Amino acid sequence: MIFYFSGTGNTRWAAIRLASATQERLIDIAEEMRRMKTSGVDKTEPFILKEGERLGFVFPVHGWRVPRLVRDFLSQLVVTQPTEDLTSADSSARKNPHQAPFTYAVCTAGDSIGLTIENLNATLAANDSLNALGIHEVSSAYSLIMPESYVGLPFMDVDPKEKEIRKKEKSAQELEVICEEVFNRKESINRLVKGFWPWGMTKIIGGFFEHVLITDKRFHVTQEKCVKCGICANVCPVGDIKGGKGKTPEWLHHKDCLTCFCCYHHCPHHAIEFGHQTQKKGCLLYTSPSPRD
Repeated sequence: MIFYFSGTGNTRWAAIRLASATQERLIDIAEEMRRMKTSGVDKTEPFILKEGERLGFVFPVHGWRVPRLVRDFLSQLVVTQPTEDLTSADSSARKNPHQAPFTYAVCTAGDSIGLTIENLNATLAANDSLNALGIHEVSSAYSLIMPESYVGLPFMDVDPKEKEIRKKEKSAQELEVICEEVFNRKESINRLVKGFWPWGMTKIIGGFFEHVLITDKRFHVTQEKCVKCGICANVCPVGDIKGGKGKTPEWLHHKDCLTCFCCYHHCPHHAIEFGHQTQKKGCLLYTSPSPRD
């Protein structure tokens, strides 16, 4: 079972590859959160983790932290195992009836990740249903450096095309190794690019990102470029854009915006801007590094 969140497609590509390698289910976190919001519930329906099934979390890094949407989902996630898996009289048939399920994380980033995995483990440790299965932290964790998609600061932009291609090629090679290790349930692997000053990047700079820079108030539409196609409203993972085909998009300011720039990158006419920072910047939608992907 793989839970994933993706805005521009970087993480979705990785999650699909992992699902193919393990032959396990792929679950979109944003879709589950929308379903919960519509239903007015504060916990997910129980997800049944089958005997021997791995549990994976695949997500992008936002401000050197786990994205708020993913943290919120994990705090509301309910995972169980079939009753017979937990209490079967024939427990001798199981390899180790008391062993926690193999749990792993793959986080994508344009650069370093700071203490993102520590941030994730703290969230997992606070989840009672996971703790009941013996899961308090991930068994192995990986970071995967992908093309840059954050454009919300003056000095940050998408990668030049050549650098983007190099990152895709290298990440494809690294992901093959990750898939093999996850398939074989390799534990205690922490192949992470934490970068310079990981504590400060997550705790201090990440705090600034989350409390100041994560906002929809600076998004706006260039009217002469907008063709009212409705794509931005349809792709927003938190439903923060009012619009649709034939309508000019409006941001709802309901404080759920992740500033993931999904709307910005998906706009086919570059009609969406974030303040004045993005006027001369590029867009990124992930495409596979080779035809077979």
